Amino acid sequence: MRMTAKAFTVAVAGASGYAGSEAARIIAGHPGLRLGALAAHSNAGQPVTALMPQLAGVPGLASEFTDLDPECLAAHDAVVLGLPHGASAELAEQLAATNPDLVIVDAGADFRLASAADWTRWYGSEHAGTWAYGLPELPLAQGGHQRERLAGQHHIAGPGCNASAVALGLAPVLAAGLVDPVALSAALPVGTSGAGRKPKPDMLFSEISGGARPYSIGGRHRHVPEILQSLRTAGAPETTSLSLTAILVPMSRGILAVCTGRSLPGTTTGALLEALNDAYGHEPFISVLEDGQMAATHPVVGSNMVQISAEADPDSGVSTVLVAIDNLVKGTAGAVVQCLNLALGLSETQGLPRIGLAP
Repeated sequence: MRMTAKAFTVAVAGASGYAGSEAARIIAGHPGLRLGALAAHSNAGQPVTALMPQLAGVPGLASEFTDLDPECLAAHDAVVLGLPHGASAELAEQLAATNPDLVIVDAGADFRLASAADWTRWYGSEHAGTWAYGLPELPLAQGGHQRERLAGQHHIAGPGCNASAVALGLAPVLAAGLVDPVALSAALPVGTSGAGRKPKPDMLFSEISGGARPYSIGGRHRHVPEILQSLRTAGAPETTSLSLTAILVPMSRGILAVCTGRSLPGTTTGALLEALNDAYGHEPFISVLEDGQMAATHPVVGSNMVQISAEADPDSGVSTVLVAIDNLVKGTAGAVVQCLNLALGLSETQGLPRIGLAP
C-alpha cells in the first residue's frame, strides 16, 4: 500500500444515510484523508448540502450525490460502504474486481459473521463471506487486540453499534473468570438515529417523544450472534449465551449498554475494574471510570470515546457493566475511520474526536 504525505482519497457509498453522512463528516475534517465522491443511489443528482448541511463550506466538497458507479468509486484510495444490510456484497465484489488495491470498509453487516449458518438465520440471505472484524480494541484470547489483524487490510467489516458496546463491556470480565458466561443479559437504551434515516410512521416525533419503547426483545436482535462471536474471540467459552433487549428512547444519539451476569466466587467491584483496566488501560478511545462513577451518554456524544463502569452487587450476586458510546461515531462511522487509519498506515487516532459535546 502506498505511503505518502498526500492525503488518501475516500469515497462514501450510501452517503445520504446517517452512517454514510457521519463518515463523510469525520473524513472531511481528517488531516490525512480527502473526501471524494459521495454516492447515494436514491438521491443521485440531489445537492449534497440539501441533505448534509453540516458539510457546507468544506473545501472541494462534491456538489451533488452520484449514483453507485463502481468505476468512479474504485478510482479512490478507499471506499466506505454505508449501505443497508445485504446491499454491500454485490458492490464490494465489483469494487474489488475494478481495483484490487482498493481499501473497502463496510459499515453494514454483510461481512461481519464468520458463520454462514448464522448469517442465513439472522439476515435471511446468502452469506457473502467474512472480512477482518473492525473493532480494534477487542481483546484476543491469545493475547493482543484485534487491531493487529487490521493493519494493512484491504477489506474490513465495521462492527455493529450495539455489538461494540456489549462486547467491549463483557469481554474482559468473562476472560478474567469473574462473570458466569451463561445467561448473560444486556438492556440497551438507544437513540433514534440507530433506526436509520428512512421515514417511518412509528419514528415520528409524536410517537417517540416522552416515552420509551423496547424492540428486538430477548434473543431476537441481529447483533446477538455478532456479540457472541466477539466474546468467543476474546476467550469466552462456546457455551456463552446472551439475551439482548434494545429500548428506543427520545434522544438522537447514544447507547447505554447495561450488561449483567451472575458473579462468580470472589468477584468484587475492584476485580471487575481491574480486568477492564488491564484490557483497556492504554486504549486512547476507552475510559474505564473509577469506582462510584457511572458511564453516561452525554459525555461521549459526538466523540469516538467509550465510557465503561462496573459494579458487583454482593447481595444479589450480580455484576453490572455499563458502556456508553455514540452510536453514530464509535458505534459506526468513527469505528470505520479508525479502521481506515489502521488499513492505510495512518495513526489510529488521527482525525477522530475524543471530546464529547456534553451537555
